[in-house]
Amino acid sequence: MTHPRKNDRRMNRRRRGMTLIEIMVVMTIMALIMAGVAVAIIPRLDEARVDTARQDIHTIKTALDMYYAKRGRYPDTATGLAALTEGQFLQDVPIDPWGNDYVYLNEGGKPVIISYGADGAPGGEGTAADVSSKDRPQR
Repeated sequence: MTHPRKNDRRMNRRRRGMTLIEIMVVMTIMALIMAGVAVAIIPRLDEARVDTARQDIHTIKTALDMYYAKRGRYPDTATGLAALTEGQFLQDVPIDPWGNDYVYLNEGGKPVIISYGADGAPGGEGTAADVSSKDRPQR
């Protein structure tokens, strides 16, 4: 004859544990929640990259205006944004959020700063669209 307390201990051990099915259900629920969050967050990441590019362009434009105030002209296209670091107007020229260099053009005395977007090529739509200093009103 087994002792009644021994049987109770065995039953308690079984009750405390989780079955494989319970674990699978919890994992499935967690996966569904993570998928829903990913669907909501990924488009926001693309918007954040575009906003970061606009902010970088604004920072570069401000540095170019300081360069102009000190030198009386904007750097030519060949010299590019390197003139801003050489003249200590910027510590480093930022790289766009997609890992490409910003393009600088001096169009007849008016500087234009461009990020070619996710594809790194001129033109495009969506996240591949260009972000330019021409897109925003000049201050």
